[in-house]
Amino acid sequence: MGVFYIVFSLVAFLMQLPTIAWLSRCFPQVSNKWLLLVSVLCTLIMLAGFSLTRTHQNGWFWSALYYFAYIYFGLVFLAFWLSIGYFIMLVLLKSFHVKTFGLNYASIIALLTVFVMALWGGFSAPKIKHISVQIPGAPTMKLALLSDTHLGMGVSYPRFDDVMRRIEAENPDGLLVLGDIFEYGPHREQYAARLKQTKTPLGSYGVLGNHEYYVGYGDSKEFFKEADIVLLENTATTLPNGVQVAGLKDIKTAGVTAGQVASLLDSLDKNKPTILLSHTPSLAEVAAKHGADLMLSGHTHNGQLWTFNYFVKLQFPRVYGLFDVEGMKFYITSGVFYWGIPLRFLAPSEIAFIEVNA
Repeated sequence: MGVFYIVFSLVAFLMQLPTIAWLSRCFPQVSNKWLLLVSVLCTLIMLAGFSLTRTHQNGWFWSALYYFAYIYFGLVFLAFWLSIGYFIMLVLLKSFHVKTFGLNYASIIALLTVFVMALWGGFSAPKIKHISVQIPGAPTMKLALLSDTHLGMGVSYPRFDDVMRRIEAENPDGLLVLGDIFEYGPHREQYAARLKQTKTPLGSYGVLGNHEYYVGYGDSKEFFKEADIVLLENTATTLPNGVQVAGLKDIKTAGVTAGQVASLLDSLDKNKPTILLSHTPSLAEVAAKHGADLMLSGHTHNGQLWTFNYFVKLQFPRVYGLFDVEGMKFYITSGVFYWGIPLRFLAPSEIAFIEVNA
């Protein structure tokens, strides 16, 4: 892990070089040496934040170090792409013999605007979103989705408590948990107890995400147990209203195959409506072919930060929103909070409610 963080920080430092060149053009009175020095110091602090907060988690100092490290990297990432855009624009203007007067000022204003929007997107409360779907033969019900909260060092308990209060205020019939819920950090038991406190008529059901495997499979299963969430791992259950809910292990991390998905769905009662939970939004066509009426996923964060969404689309054909896959409704949520970097830009977080036959 230490080697990974060192390499990661080195890449982050190299990503700052185009930004330093950009700032040097905009502020020629500032020496490159000073910009490089600040960059090196901030990168070293970032490296310390990445590595040390894995084992040091209690107290304001470690929390501040964690936030500095991840916010700094997020801003570096955004600034890198903006700096590339600046130099492309500079080349284009010069090639057409257009004066570049004002480009420096406009680019700095754009940089600051993006930074403010990204910080606001990360630290503002997720928006409530209602999604209506029709499932033949299913009773009317409202299902709350809890996905990609990444609780722990990066998300304080009061913020999570506020989300759970807003979910409870909607009076959902059931709570469906789509994975990547708790990362690492203090107050683990407190987060689990808060989840357990939320009661719905149909109960709470969920699946593990890839991060549950990363931080410890056994501990993650225990967290779900403490939170009173019925964990579905390539298994299914029937809700009190007769709807079947099937859940997959994380497709990528646990190596779930199309055959396993087909076998699970084929074992269910075809006369009852079926909802499939899968953290990773893959194998939707298989799910549709074998009888799932509704599939629910998370994982993608809708990219979380601009340009990340393009990389995500290279891996998943569907990244965010409601889709119709061979008659099956398929919703991918952008998640409640964020992973690592407490920023969101052009990819807002959400608390999604699926309203069936409403």
